[in-house]
Amino acid sequence: KDEEEEELEQLVFGDYGGLSNSLAAMQKRRDGHQKQLDRGLGGAAEDEEDEDQFAKVDDADLFYIDSGPMDAGAKAQALVKIADTSDSEDEFAARDPPAWEDSEDERITVSLASVPRLRKLRNTEDEDIVGGKEYIKRLRRQFERLNGRPEWARWAEEGQRKRRSSGDGELDEDELSGDEDVEMELDGEHNNLSVKPLSAMLQDTDSFGPSSEPSRKKRKLQPEVLDIQRLKDIPGSQPSAVTSLTTHPTLPLLLSSGPSSTLFLHHILPMNAADPNPLLTSLHIKHTPLSTTAFHPSPADQRIFLSSRRRYFHVWNLQTGIVSKVSHVYGHASEQRSMETFKISPDGSHLALLGSAKKGGGVVNILDAQTLQWAAQCRVESKGGIADFAWWRDGKGLCILGKNGEVTEWSLEELRTIARWVDEGAVGTAVICLGGKSDSTLGGDRWVAVGSLGGIVNVYDRSTWAEVEAQKTKDNGGVPSQPKPKKMLDQLTTTITHLEISHDGQLLLMASKWKRDALRLVHLPSCTVYRNWPTSGTPLGRVSAVTWAKPHVLGNNAAKEGVVSVLFVANESGKIRMWEVR
Repeated sequence: KDEEEEELEQLVFGDYGGLSNSLAAMQKRRDGHQKQLDRGLGGAAEDEEDEDQFAKVDDADLFYIDSGPMDAGAKAQALVKIADTSDSEDEFAARDPPAWEDSEDERITVSLASVPRLRKLRNTEDEDIVGGKEYIKRLRRQFERLNGRPEWARWAEEGQRKRRSSGDGELDEDELSGDEDVEMELDGEHNNLSVKPLSAMLQDTDSFGPSSEPSRKKRKLQPEVLDIQRLKDIPGSQPSAVTSLTTHPTLPLLLSSGPSSTLFLHHILPMNAADPNPLLTSLHIKHTPLSTTAFHPSPADQRIFLSSRRRYFHVWNLQTGIVSKVSHVYGHASEQRSMETFKISPDGSHLALLGSAKKGGGVVNILDAQTLQWAAQCRVESKGGIADFAWWRDGKGLCILGKNGEVTEWSLEELRTIARWVDEGAVGTAVICLGGKSDSTLGGDRWVAVGSLGGIVNVYDRSTWAEVEAQKTKDNGGVPSQPKPKKMLDQLTTTITHLEISHDGQLLLMASKWKRDALRLVHLPSCTVYRNWPTSGTPLGRVSAVTWAKPHVLGNNAAKEGVVSVLFVANESGKIRMWEVR
């Protein structure tokens, strides 16, 4: 070989001397980079002291967030526990062994106690030496604790679950597993669908930490200035506007839905830094833009009701995983061409559906909540039909608002109208809301709020109606025919679309989706609008759904810490935000 050929061969294939020089240069550059990184983080003095003990530790493993010890209550409440991942990782490895293993991992030992920045990886204070494989598991656990599990890792596990469970049940690709979605299209031939993995996840409700609020004296809020603090938002953005929000009566669960035909179920856990308010699961029903979704109000009845602008609605039983379809209101199908608006009675015994018939006024059909069979019908005489309705607190009747401004009090026990009264102004009424507790009033509700198309909200105090002369009210069920509102609120200028009174009856929320940031909070019983919230920087957007929740959704200690209510506000961008009122 001539000299030129040998030089070309050395450039292409290299030689032992060139390889050694390249490795030495690479190690020198790596050591220089490590020294610069350690000097920038901890100072030169600390680097000289710790240089030897950190030389074999990866850069990414030297950082952690010390969030302090988690108390036992928080651990018990958390739905997603990342701490005990060793067993699940071993199980996953047994199902799908790694493509490559390093034999050196078995011979390496790492001291967790001698290196200050590795002490966070210990399970107990006395633990020190661990093997290489266990050290890798601890590093992976710490990464997931800070950043959550990467998408590619979740996809890999979900793929294993799907392959493993294929052919085992009624569902194949539509089965739920963890936070997977279920897509289904129910028709007359398939009125029931089983979702097995969800049953396993929610069958034992004790794991959700149901709380019983301690008996305590009711904390009274002050008017004009409100102590309200923002909490972590519900993560992500839904594919459409959120038009329905509701919380579980005892468990920290939030239910949301919209025209995207998808229902989302989140665990309310805003204090979890690693994964706040995680998504438990979602349910997609093809070609069914959801308009109303709600939990059954009884803690013992784990059902979710879903409806849309269709002739049917669905009932999802969380304990069994069965999604059933209710197709008809037998005997009244012509008057119930849409199931989009329903409300469940507070005692959970009945379900009221707003009828589509407007001839002669409007109708509300009442179904038995257990059998889902037709039980009764309320027909009102209202020009233009029914605008809205609300259940009495005791669940024994309805307050039905006509578009002409007339309010009908209908008794479920007597199956008849017992009173009628007219909202003051009575110009384009749109929404009605009941709240507060009063044993001396009709239905047990103290407050009635009526919103109009022009943005006016009239607030009535039912406890004062008993003071009206008996002669004027005896022929109208003890209700004045033209009561005077305690306060007329005119802070909003567009159609009122949302009225919600908090569970303790101290706060009234009024909002309009037709204008950005059109939301106000009102103190009851003074009927004073709070001036300090919302501010110009409050990220509300166009409000599309709201709901109040009791303090227990934030944990058993929330009420003790002064939390009175929790507010959820959703907008047309698909965002759900959360605040606590103290």
